[in-house]
Amino acid sequence: MPGALDNTPSGIFGGHELARPSISAPLESSGSLDAFDYTDLTPVIGREYRGVQVSDLLQAADSERKIRDLAVTVSRRGVVFLRDQQVTPDQMRQLGEQMTALAGCPASSTLHIHPLTEEGSELGDQISVISSEKQKKGGGLTHQLSDVSRFASAGWHSDITFERVPSDYAMLKIHTLPPTGGDTLWASGYEVYDRLSKPMARFLEGLTATHDASFFHDEARRLGNPLRKGERGSPLNRGEELQAVHPVIRTNPVTGWKSVYVNKGFTKRINGISKDESDVLLNYLFNLVTQNHDAQVRFKWNKNDLAIWDNRSTWHTATYDYAEARAGDRVCSLGEAPYFDPNSKSRREDVEGRL
Repeated sequence: MPGALDNTPSGIFGGHELARPSISAPLESSGSLDAFDYTDLTPVIGREYRGVQVSDLLQAADSERKIRDLAVTVSRRGVVFLRDQQVTPDQMRQLGEQMTALAGCPASSTLHIHPLTEEGSELGDQISVISSEKQKKGGGLTHQLSDVSRFASAGWHSDITFERVPSDYAMLKIHTLPPTGGDTLWASGYEVYDRLSKPMARFLEGLTATHDASFFHDEARRLGNPLRKGERGSPLNRGEELQAVHPVIRTNPVTGWKSVYVNKGFTKRINGISKDESDVLLNYLFNLVTQNHDAQVRFKWNKNDLAIWDNRSTWHTATYDYAEARAGDRVCSLGEAPYFDPNSKSRREDVEGRL
């Protein structure tokens, strides 16, 4: 992996010197959001705020403090839900840019441009339209997975891990809903790491995995759109090879916590071991995600609800149990090139150590 930070004095594994986080230690919340009413939806993942409008956060006198605290909360809780948001796509872009910058993204990282985003899109390059009608035409990850599996759990993924610099934060506002169905589930990578035995965790911490989205070439041809080969939000994300190598276990710089970082959608194999060994390990890790409902949170959307999550330490999957239209707007920011810091803690270690 050219430019990797392997064998540095700190022992950090992975990463890239052009995409290092700008923070040197985990961040703490200042408490600026504590005045708002909220509920933690499960012990390990998910928080819902009531009475919070993104438009107000962007215009608040202490806007930077609140948005930074929002980023810290999202990173610690995995996903945060804000109901009934009167927020425009441009305001979503603003929030994405500010969250990632205030949480310490590299100076070289901006908002992601998806390889399948049509040039000249009405909402702009940095807004991805999530549409069930588009899916019916054969667009995207769900179409690719439906060819090989009839299990709904095949859709679990983290966004754009095929990029050398993948997403830190993402947000989705659903504005078109079926009468019922279409829920989204998130799972905690922190919790899955904590369920590994210590010998298994140590073994995985020394490995990398290959993430690949070459199937997007077929999708681009099917949809009649040229693949975006220019810079996609980072100087390291360019060209037509939609493939990257990342540590199997990564450290989230905002929390300092370890997370499993492989997913069904894009991870093809663990490197340095045989394919049989890779298949066994990946299936085991995928099963830890899909078969542990106590590491998951399920969200039932209402119109104009907004979800914000940390792709470094969660997976998510939509539920395709409806026939009517479902659509929304998504923004993904880019963080650092994934790395593993052997001095980082697990979520459970850190939380229990504070008690």
